[in-house]
Amino acid sequence: MLKFVIKQGMSIYMAAAQPRHFSFYSIGISYQKADAAMRGRFSLSEDAILNVLEEAKTDGIPSLAVISTCNRTEFYGFAQHPFQLIKLLCEHSHGTVEEFQDISYVYKNEAACKHLFKVGTGLDSQILGDFEIIGQLKLAFKRSKNLDMINPYMERLMNNVIQASKRIKTETNLSSGATSVSFASAQYILDNFPAGGPEKNILLFGTGKIGRNTCENLVKHTTNKSITLINRTKDKAERIAGKFDLVVKDYAQLEEQICQSDILIVATGAQRPTVSKDIICTTQPLLILDLSIPKNVDDNVKDLPNVTLIHLDELSQITHKNISSRENHIPQAEQIITEIYADFKQWMDSRRFAPTMQALKTKLATLKDAEIKSNRTKFDDFNQEQADVIADRIIQKIAGHFANHLRNEDESTDEAITMLNKVFKLEEHNY
Repeated sequence: MLKFVIKQGMSIYMAAAQPRHFSFYSIGISYQKADAAMRGRFSLSEDAILNVLEEAKTDGIPSLAVISTCNRTEFYGFAQHPFQLIKLLCEHSHGTVEEFQDISYVYKNEAACKHLFKVGTGLDSQILGDFEIIGQLKLAFKRSKNLDMINPYMERLMNNVIQASKRIKTETNLSSGATSVSFASAQYILDNFPAGGPEKNILLFGTGKIGRNTCENLVKHTTNKSITLINRTKDKAERIAGKFDLVVKDYAQLEEQICQSDILIVATGAQRPTVSKDIICTTQPLLILDLSIPKNVDDNVKDLPNVTLIHLDELSQITHKNISSRENHIPQAEQIITEIYADFKQWMDSRRFAPTMQALKTKLATLKDAEIKSNRTKFDDFNQEQADVIADRIIQKIAGHFANHLRNEDESTDEAITMLNKVFKLEEHNY
């Protein structure tokens, strides 16, 4: 079905000069249907995201936020047709439209809103209850807002998602236990190298967000104190090392440090592998945890008999023993989302009605003033004050009837608003 929608969307969008209305969409790919290699093809660097937003602004897309993490790449925004967003994603990533249609999802309006709630509260995460995703969404919306690419609708929606996330964290145990890839990596090390054994030398390559969080979890939850950091930008690694009293080495020493390590954790943001068997000279057992999307460790390291490579998709499976207990809290989390989404929908409806109702009142008031001006000299003892009061009350009643009609229209509200705009020649209003 999605293939048909995208194919039809391509032909309709390319053929139509200017479709009339914008709708809110969420389009993207995630771990649910895309493996790590395919997620890597659709991943976007920071620069690529900025390029997407700039092009979207040029193309007349009024509001858009983009998120690209190890588990998903998604666009949330207003468009005339979802293919506008799909086209942007495919042009700025290594993925194709044909690949996208096999592994993707497209949500519209209410479904798109509810999908964002599920993502932001960890209900759609590879590790149920992931508490890092809401921070990543906040950064995505902040980035877009700095470029004037977030309209009031999306800002209000995101604020409600943040509110739901906070309530779920404080009122449920959905996020208990290992709830992030960075924690899962520390847990994997604990499970495979129990406390009390010989201390292992850990090398962390890459100090972006996942690297920082992994570093913090290693310090908090393992007994290993021999942790070395390497980053292409050394001062970035030094800031983190200073916080945890760790060792920093130059990027040029990567090969040397790998040879001295028992565990290598790779969390760089590179778009191609940064570690391969060519730079692994040690014959001692080496565990490599690749937390990067796209993969930053070449699969050829598996050719080395002393190397064990674990990618984040495998890593996330270690939390399954905690999933069953957290699943019990899903209904409570969903109830919180339902309550907060109802508040958002009420705000959305009132915002949607308000411009049209204000325009209608203004139009009726203009007609009233014209009629009073035209007729006040035709009547003896004409009382303008009384005429204004009576006319204003009639206007309020007429507007009230229309407002009640709009509130009760549900799915055909947009059609009713369009009808009012057409009949009374009001100006069109968007979100």
